[in-house]
Amino acid sequence: MFYENSTWKKHKSCGTTSLLPMTPKKPQQWLQVVGHAGSFHVGDYGTLLKRFCEGEQQCYLRLMEDTLRPFVPAYHGVVQRDEQDYNMMDNLLTHFNTPAIMDCKMGSRTYLERELLLARERPQPRNDMYEKMVAVDPEAPTVQERAQQAVLKTRYMQWRETLSSTTSLGFRIEGFKKSNEECHTNFKRTKSREQVMTAFTNFVESNTHIVWGYLRRLKELRQVLEESVFFRTHEVVGSSLLFLHDWKGRTGVWMIDFGKTAVLPAHLTLDHRTPWVEGNREDGYLWGLDNLIDILSNMLPLT
Repeated sequence: MFYENSTWKKHKSCGTTSLLPMTPKKPQQWLQVVGHAGSFHVGDYGTLLKRFCEGEQQCYLRLMEDTLRPFVPAYHGVVQRDEQDYNMMDNLLTHFNTPAIMDCKMGSRTYLERELLLARERPQPRNDMYEKMVAVDPEAPTVQERAQQAVLKTRYMQWRETLSSTTSLGFRIEGFKKSNEECHTNFKRTKSREQVMTAFTNFVESNTHIVWGYLRRLKELRQVLEESVFFRTHEVVGSSLLFLHDWKGRTGVWMIDFGKTAVLPAHLTLDHRTPWVEGNREDGYLWGLDNLIDILSNMLPLT
């Protein structure tokens, strides 16, 4: 969802949210893509405050020492406001003029392996998740689930991923906003390459210069990811790529949202392309990035 919000809320979870503050017409207005309203605040001197999450803090501290540093917001430590702790980082919108903004959630799954294990430890059929399922697809529940009017959380989590391009392409579009404030968030059933390409064409408004800018940045990111110590030693789940461009033709892509990123046991590393089988911790991030680069490449005229 996109939100405009000037209120404060506290949240217990350490999930992934992407906040995009509006070009300041009113200083305390917010634009947020698929996240929790109230998790962010604009800080001083081009910074952004994000509700504190210890796991995310640890990721940023490691990323500041990694080759991926140019591809993530610079991290400036923890600050407190109204008795609430916040991670302070660069506001990526500072150097753009009324930018268009897109959030792509990367990887072939958006839940951690430990979330599946926890859900199995308490295998309680959930009526609320059944209702969510039938709201999207009335034919999705099995005969048994329909009789119970409930589904297990593990079943719901895995079913949900099959609806979008998460399982078919290794990423999904969460939402985007054009520079004219036109918002698009209905991508739950956007699954095929053709559908994704149509959405991106709409986002860049058929501007090949913008596509070239994004492609250059994504190819640079892929090269650095393949060499990054941080990347091969972490299960990167629920993280997004933030795309920004403006009317001057400036483009940028950054990795954001590390609230669910988990460090691996010392003996384990990931290649981020091997298909996920429970236990191998693979997240499909690079497979998704390969597909994203391929789709953008196909948007360009043949030369």
